[in-house]
Amino acid sequence: MFTDSVELTVSSGKGGQGCVAFRREKFVLNGGPNGGDGGKGGDIYFKCDNNTHTLSHFQRRMHIKAENGKPGEGSNCTGKSGAKKVVIVPPGTQVIDQESGEILFDLIEDGQEVKFLQGGKGGLGNTHFKSPTNQRPTYAQPGEKGETRRIKLDLKLIADVGLVGFPNVGKSTLISTVSNATPEIANYEFTTLTPKLGQVNIGDYESFVMADIPGIIGGAHEGKGLGIEFLRHIERTKILLFMVDLASYRDMKEQIDTLKAEVAAFSQKLGTSKYAIALTRADIVPPDEINEAVESFIKMLDLEPSGHSDFNFESELPYFIQESADETLGYDREKPYLIAPISSATHKNIEALKYALFNLVQSDRK
Repeated sequence: MFTDSVELTVSSGKGGQGCVAFRREKFVLNGGPNGGDGGKGGDIYFKCDNNTHTLSHFQRRMHIKAENGKPGEGSNCTGKSGAKKVVIVPPGTQVIDQESGEILFDLIEDGQEVKFLQGGKGGLGNTHFKSPTNQRPTYAQPGEKGETRRIKLDLKLIADVGLVGFPNVGKSTLISTVSNATPEIANYEFTTLTPKLGQVNIGDYESFVMADIPGIIGGAHEGKGLGIEFLRHIERTKILLFMVDLASYRDMKEQIDTLKAEVAAFSQKLGTSKYAIALTRADIVPPDEINEAVESFIKMLDLEPSGHSDFNFESELPYFIQESADETLGYDREKPYLIAPISSATHKNIEALKYALFNLVQSDRK
């Protein structure tokens, strides 16, 4: 089961009690206190691991606690320190303080490890309290208490390209075609109920990560449909691929305007991301009608393409609206990088779209 938000209480370990002991050996004249110190309590660490993809393993664990330190022993033996507790989380996890709402830290890179709570110090044994006036101290310190915090873990998936579209527009079919993702695909709305990640390979050595989230409808930012529950999973995504259905009863301009408005209402930063547009289900629309639809769509959006002026679906090339994806060459975030009619079923324009998206991703990585 996919879980992307949990509330937890975490506690570091308590320090061990110091020991009260005295040296008592036959034939040893000079005895005295020899109680050892208590062991240190265990620390709490958070660690980012690529092999973890959900927070579901925390659902039944409301309190995570590190091990307490062991008490000290005689002969000046220090008690064993409590083992540190390492909490494993997937990349993209934010640790948030429940009381203040402050983001304490963000775990993004695989292997990243952060110390969160310090374990309590062990108490001093009675050997520390001997003096000329108190040669038989019967007192030892208790161990210090560990720290306790109430936190919330929020998972925001990390991807290069995020797919945004109405339900049943072909997002799951596209990501299963171009990547290693295996989402559920069916001919009804809201087939995708949880976000999916897929790695898109470009040749032998290059790749980018694509994220598919459940479909968005008008008013999603107000809680309609699946609401904003999963929109946060594309919040880290710097490039969006808006998917518009060529064969839908909804007008194409209405689709793109609604999607852009919902994304911008959820996150102002996300609303200014670089983006491209894919026109889906081109396999069930005649090529001539596709050409007319694309030309009409571009005119309705008031776009001036920099590439070829007469679009031809048969050429299997995207309709580039901007000459470059590089901002140093005048990239305009108000316009899409390209518009590409595609068919995941027949793989029409899929390779061209894949490489064009990779160019867009590379420009953003620089």
